[in-house]
Amino acid sequence: MVQLYNLHPFGSQRVVPCKQEPAHFCCGQDVLFVASTAASCRVEVFAVCEQGRCEALGSFATLGPVLRMAHSSAGDYLVTIEEKSKATFLRAYTNWRCMSAGSSRVCVRMVGHKMEESYSETLKEQMSVVEMPLSDPPLCISCCPVNGDLLVGCKNKLVMFCLKYRVINQNLTVLDFERSLILHIDNIIPTEVAFCARHIAITTELDVLILKLELVQQSADRTEQCTQGVSAPEKAVDGGVKDESPSTHPLQLELDEFIICQKPVELLGEESKLCEIPVTLESTELPTEDTKHFQVQYLLFRRFAPDQSPFGFCEEIKLHSVQLLPVYQTGLSATACEETENKRKLLSLFCFFSLPHVGYLYSIGNLVELISTYQYSEKSEQAVLTPQFLHVITSQNLQCFTVRCSAAAARGEDPYIDTTVKVDYSRTYENVKTESCIHLLSEAHLLVRAAIMDPYFLKSDEKEDLLRAFRESCAFLGDCYSRFDTKDYHLALPYYRMSGLSMTEVLKRLVSEGDEIQTYERGFIFYLTHSLNEDSSEELSKESGNKVLQIFYFTDPVQLPHILCSPSMRNVCPLTAVKYLQKVEKMMPSVVLTLTKAFLALKMGDLTMYEREMDSYKETTLACGFIGQPRLLQQRTEGIVMPTEFAVHLKEMQPGLLVAATVALHENSKIELEEADTFFKMLCNSSENTIPQLLVDFWEALLVVSSQEEILQELLLRVTSQYVWRISRKQLPETKPLKTTEDLINSCSHFGLIVPWVTSIMSVGCSSDKDYHEDISRLQSLLCSQSINIASALPFLEPLTEADNVGLTICVLCNTRLGKYEEAIDQLLRRCPDAVVFYAQHELKGDNQALWWNKLLPELCKRTRLTGNDCRVLISSLKETLSIVAMELELRDFLSLLPEDGTAAFFLPHLLHCSQKKLLT
Repeated sequence: MVQLYNLHPFGSQRVVPCKQEPAHFCCGQDVLFVASTAASCRVEVFAVCEQGRCEALGSFATLGPVLRMAHSSAGDYLVTIEEKSKATFLRAYTNWRCMSAGSSRVCVRMVGHKMEESYSETLKEQMSVVEMPLSDPPLCISCCPVNGDLLVGCKNKLVMFCLKYRVINQNLTVLDFERSLILHIDNIIPTEVAFCARHIAITTELDVLILKLELVQQSADRTEQCTQGVSAPEKAVDGGVKDESPSTHPLQLELDEFIICQKPVELLGEESKLCEIPVTLESTELPTEDTKHFQVQYLLFRRFAPDQSPFGFCEEIKLHSVQLLPVYQTGLSATACEETENKRKLLSLFCFFSLPHVGYLYSIGNLVELISTYQYSEKSEQAVLTPQFLHVITSQNLQCFTVRCSAAAARGEDPYIDTTVKVDYSRTYENVKTESCIHLLSEAHLLVRAAIMDPYFLKSDEKEDLLRAFRESCAFLGDCYSRFDTKDYHLALPYYRMSGLSMTEVLKRLVSEGDEIQTYERGFIFYLTHSLNEDSSEELSKESGNKVLQIFYFTDPVQLPHILCSPSMRNVCPLTAVKYLQKVEKMMPSVVLTLTKAFLALKMGDLTMYEREMDSYKETTLACGFIGQPRLLQQRTEGIVMPTEFAVHLKEMQPGLLVAATVALHENSKIELEEADTFFKMLCNSSENTIPQLLVDFWEALLVVSSQEEILQELLLRVTSQYVWRISRKQLPETKPLKTTEDLINSCSHFGLIVPWVTSIMSVGCSSDKDYHEDISRLQSLLCSQSINIASALPFLEPLTEADNVGLTICVLCNTRLGKYEEAIDQLLRRCPDAVVFYAQHELKGDNQALWWNKLLPELCKRTRLTGNDCRVLISSLKETLSIVAMELELRDFLSLLPEDGTAAFFLPHLLHCSQKKLLT
């Protein structure tokens, strides 16, 4: 905020030729209302013309002298508080523009009066006066600029009238009001009120209270809950109300010789409830389905003490000029459909009020906070806030201050707007290195921003000029924060962004031509560093790139390896870059620097230098080095991860290092899993639906180190799917896997030891499976571990059936992991009885041991009986089963399991073994 000395943003001065002595005035859109003194009791209306003159539109009589008046742009009506015979009246003048057409007809009616009888087609061109009787004298008024509702301040209460549009017929719609709500506020006599978008600001002599009426969902039959604890409704009095002398305010009790004042208080947001000023709502409109119900939210309470200010005596310290200023969503951030005047979206709301020597501006949107205070050099009489300026009438002058309302409102929309510091004359200070220059440029920028935020911006003929001025002011501010050594140097980046300047254009503004060494401030280096570290599509020329290298070598040499990996530096001379890196390496060696040198060696085709650099560190150290600069391997173009030349070379020569580096990037959140998939597919020139072996190697390597359960299950399903796909299609990997199954079993807990019965089944398989032994053993190893979720994996395993030994092992492994042991035994007896005893010995233990005699023994007896002595495998398996069961059961239990028609000679040895078992133990 700055005060503009001897400078006001006024295009001209206009003298209004009033016929009577003016007492009060107010502005309404393109007109000026002037109320005369008590001698004439009239209001004159003047049209403000662009040619510099004020044209009289006419005048109309009032009931008495006007004490207060206000104009509402919504509805285009004038409301007044008038006095006659010591009684005050509240009146609204509607359709007053018909006076300019020469009509002198006036219709006076009570608020809410049925108008079909008094209005006709012949009388529509007439001014209408709506009288609104109240039980207490009106003290102050305010019109809502959003919807035209009217708020009236009375002693201990506020009365709200809703603006209504009554349709008389197709050709006639008239304005009316409906008293809808009363806010009862004990022990308060408002001196001023402000009303906007259901926000209410009330001032007394030294107190400010800001409230918000929040809509609540409530049915019509529950209206009484809104009025509980409220005195009886107001009773209308014909012809006005008698004025009453105000009772003494409890906070300003006048005793015989003392004035007792409370301490100054400021309560914001939720804390403002502690002000101990109760507010009770009374709904006065007829309840219907569309009736709105409100509750009160306290936003701000502030109390001033007379001794707070060093100026004047106690009786001079009084608040004045309370105002609520709305800022709408318009200009740069709004779409065309949002720009119609009837559909303006309220972006933010501000409240201003003033003491004689200081003004206060608060934002009362989502966050209630003090934005600015304004110190006046003289005692103020009145102040008016606009989106661009605060105008203050003092005892001697008209003072003008810039304000930050538009910038503060835009902060929610535009993350680069900064209002903490915050347009021909600005060029004068282009090369001046002072904080005041930044301050002045910030205020100029605010003025342009405020103009863009104006509701009529998109309709303005100066739209392109304003946008150009906006970008130009951003560029000037960017220059200042780049050239000056200020604590807010980081603002160079957002201002240059808003200016729309490219990096090349910024370099031309700040860097001199030639090889001479300049001094560069922090703001410029901050802008360059962040711009180069982003994935920009802008490529600097060879000359500009070399200049950037020189700048960083002298200012921040540790950044050189990082900026050389920027897509913007593609055209830089590799030899020049290597020379700079070699100088930096002598002072600050690092793995990232070595990798960057190797990268540049590849660009120059110098494989000897490349191998020398890569041999400087162990492979594990190099893999971790890529974490410091991922763009050595992959760069983003329009959001897509693209492999670099370095990655292509590693794929061919050191694929293990490439995979290890990518795993390190993933584990350090430098690359997402889906991005890594795209990276390897592009690197291997694979189609979208093809999985290259190098990607499978990456998944397997990631399984070794990853600890996130969600990612682990995703990886397990991916490798399972790939193994099954290759086995079922007899498809060999295009490159040799980096690790064997044995390597994975030894290094990764998610690959388990293959159980003996699986090996037994595979030993009798066909020789063609041997070509795919690695994928088969990997899949079997996965299912032998306890990591993979079998239920989730079943859909991926469907292509493998029991038709061959591979499918049989997979099916039996799955049933075993799912606890379906009986189904597994049936599958083995049906397809491979040789392995059933191996299976039982490994799997049927503990709680499952009873399946030996409850499932396996009966099944073997039944199948042997059916096949006779021809199936030696079944007989052999039966004998082994009988031997094991005989060792586990008592003789009586064992005997009960033997078939009644069995050959005694066959079973007798096992019976003897079972009976002798007890003697032996």
